[in-house]
Amino acid sequence: MKYVLVTGGVVSGLGKGVTASSIGVLLKDCGLRVTSIKIDPYLNTDAGTMSPFEHGEVFVLDDGGEVDLDLGNYERFLDIKLTRDNNITTGKIYQHVIAKERKGDYLGKTVQVVPHVTDAIQDWIERVAVIPVDGEEDPADVCVIELGGTIGDIESAPFIEALGQFSYRVGPGNFCLVHVSLVPVLNVVGEQKTKPTQHSVRGLRGLGLTPDILACRSTKALEDNVKDKLAQFCHVPLDYIFTLYDVPNIWHIPLLLKDQKAHLAISKVLNLANILKEPSLEEWTSRAELCDNLHVPVRIAVVGKYTGLSDAYLSVLKALLHASVACRKKLVVDWVPACDLEKETEKENPDGYKAAWKLLKGVDGILVPGGFGDRGVEGKILAAKYARENKIPFLGICLGMQVAVIEFARSVLCWHDANSTEFKPETKHPCIIFMPEGSRTHMGGTMRLGSRKSFFNVKDSKSAKLYGNKNFVDERHRHRYEVNPDMVERLEKAGLSFAAKDESGKRMEIVELPNHPFFIGAQFHPEYKSRPGKASPLFLGLIAASCGELDTVLNPASVHQNLISNGPKNVFINGTSKKSPNGLADVRYNKGYCNGLYTLDSSAVAGLSLH
Repeated sequence: MKYVLVTGGVVSGLGKGVTASSIGVLLKDCGLRVTSIKIDPYLNTDAGTMSPFEHGEVFVLDDGGEVDLDLGNYERFLDIKLTRDNNITTGKIYQHVIAKERKGDYLGKTVQVVPHVTDAIQDWIERVAVIPVDGEEDPADVCVIELGGTIGDIESAPFIEALGQFSYRVGPGNFCLVHVSLVPVLNVVGEQKTKPTQHSVRGLRGLGLTPDILACRSTKALEDNVKDKLAQFCHVPLDYIFTLYDVPNIWHIPLLLKDQKAHLAISKVLNLANILKEPSLEEWTSRAELCDNLHVPVRIAVVGKYTGLSDAYLSVLKALLHASVACRKKLVVDWVPACDLEKETEKENPDGYKAAWKLLKGVDGILVPGGFGDRGVEGKILAAKYARENKIPFLGICLGMQVAVIEFARSVLCWHDANSTEFKPETKHPCIIFMPEGSRTHMGGTMRLGSRKSFFNVKDSKSAKLYGNKNFVDERHRHRYEVNPDMVERLEKAGLSFAAKDESGKRMEIVELPNHPFFIGAQFHPEYKSRPGKASPLFLGLIAASCGELDTVLNPASVHQNLISNGPKNVFINGTSKKSPNGLADVRYNKGYCNGLYTLDSSAVAGLSLH
């Protein structure tokens, strides 16, 4: 097993996660199998109980692990499925060590940070690195490890020490350290400054780790004299210093690394030069260029509680991007604070109220994401009402589905006090109730978490068609409240359709309005499984409906027949309009790929536009 460690210096938020993911993409395209580990030095056992304002969204894995959002980047970039153990925290390590001490596993020794905690960290890395995450049976070839935080943080000291020891444990040729640092430009002098990186590398060396490769974040490519200076003062070969400058979208980062021959540098450090093939990254190049050249906008309102921090909805944003690129549209997200839509805001902050409603009324589609707590809930209900009454495409996720059900009950069934027991325990019409298996005393890890099956019971529903008319789908969940099964019959008689349920048939998974152009709510989180080139079906449906192209997605077979029957057609694929030699579009329908969309000559990029 080969290990690539990615650390960060100078400031946080440099993009270590994207850098680690991009290194994985590059090595994968070289023919290697890659897995990933994220180390978070905080004392929390996992990310599940942290506010999104603290660390961004909580990403949920198939096994129910509530983890750092960087694991979402790893899964999206590498198209892998990680486990909860791929996210190491100080809380997990200390919990593990203390449990062993209580059992007497340390044989009466004084338990210390060195060697017991550092050994536990190294053992954990070695154990998790060999877990297959790409569907194969054998372990991966390379494990990319990201150390969260910044070099010099007190809380990361045990991990730094452990990783220093680990480099000696695995031996030369098996460990490569990539240090991500900042090379700022001071506006006063307009010069790229190397001193912050020099100090960062010096601090890293003082802690027992020596960087093999420097990945320098900057607004523009590093000048030659700046690279020379870094090589001289940081003792890193010139060919091992790379620039990660600002780009239009993060899909360019693997391309930047490839263009600068980062794979060759890594392969030399890891003694892989003889087994690597030259990477092409054709899919990534096409995808990045296509995204840059999209001009026709699709405006989506995200009505949420944490709209001031986009990382709080990172997977939702990525899923919207994947779907908009598949539909050949430029995504424009309008952030609408849910509380600003409420009547109380009209009195307290009339300008904010008018601005929020102006945004909402100017979009092509509305998305209400998940969340917890009662702040902004009435605003989300009003957004669902506006979408339902004005035939605006709507997608509600988790709480977004629940508020759609509450709004329907209030407006259509005239249950004016309809609510969730989460927000109003004494309501006479509890449309949303606490799940019986949930815990009211412990918050962490007690929700309905991870991948669960949802079975379609309405076969001609839009959601069933979007998922390719499968009998069931596996999607990831994170909730402790659900639709009240005692009220389902009355809701359905009033016109609400519960298109999918769990295996028991009592837990509602997908809700739809059949007489609406696109009004779907999902109890699960479809954004967690969306991938570049493999857009989530429900997000694809929202974007397509917002563009007026839903029929193309729902009925691809009829589009295929029109292509064959109606003479010459151009197929817009990979950003280029193509025509087959015989005058007919040579389109093969591949139902198993990319949600039933067409691809030309097995192109890796999803989507189709007809001219």
